[in-house]
Amino acid sequence: MSLSLPSVVLVTGTGTEVGKTIATAALACALRARGTDVAVVKVGQTGVGPDEEGDAATVARLTAGVDGAPVPTEEFFRLRDPLAPDAAARREGVALPPVATHLRRITELAATHGVVLVEGSGGLLVRMDSRGGTLADLGKALRYKGSSCGVVLVAAAGLGTLNHSALTAEALAARGVPLIGTIVGSWPAHPGLAEESNLVDLPTVTGAPLLGYLPEGAGTLTPAEFAVAAPTWLPTIAG
Repeated sequence: MSLSLPSVVLVTGTGTEVGKTIATAALACALRARGTDVAVVKVGQTGVGPDEEGDAATVARLTAGVDGAPVPTEEFFRLRDPLAPDAAARREGVALPPVATHLRRITELAATHGVVLVEGSGGLLVRMDSRGGTLADLGKALRYKGSSCGVVLVAAAGLGTLNHSALTAEALAARGVPLIGTIVGSWPAHPGLAEESNLVDLPTVTGAPLLGYLPEGAGTLTPAEFAVAAPTWLPTIAG
């Protein structure tokens, strides 16, 4: 039986480089496998030049193996420096749009798609606008405005992930934003004791189920291979 999801799913991480983008693509493929119409938003892209492939383009490429067409994606803003969005914007001398602006566009997308996946930058409390707004603030605002919204946490596999995951779960609970579950973003081919133990302990420290784990290097698969494999990595999402 497939897990029931809200209309907006925010995808955050325990830190940077934990596999959020690949997990977002896998979620999109798993949802499409069960017949759900999906759109993907990357709120803020940093550390990528104007002609480089950003995270939204990566999701589009990897999801193109489903029915031969990628999921629709949007990128709200892009900055050159590989920093948190507010720091990168300060270096470029630009003001980022407030969370309220993102809220309006995401709400519009949610009205025409079954699920909107929104990938943040780094962790939950990374500042993504010039007023200090975060992905957590976006989730709180969506719920205040009446949209169903929850969070999927993408976690690192090894030591330290339990603390980071527990802190994220606590921050979400304090804001009244539900944590849907956790995905391990890059599962090593030869896991050690810490990795194996974390699979058992993540649901305990977060109070939410482990939705699955993605094999290391999943993003290097062809779109066709990725589309077939993703539902097997996230069986409770695919149904």
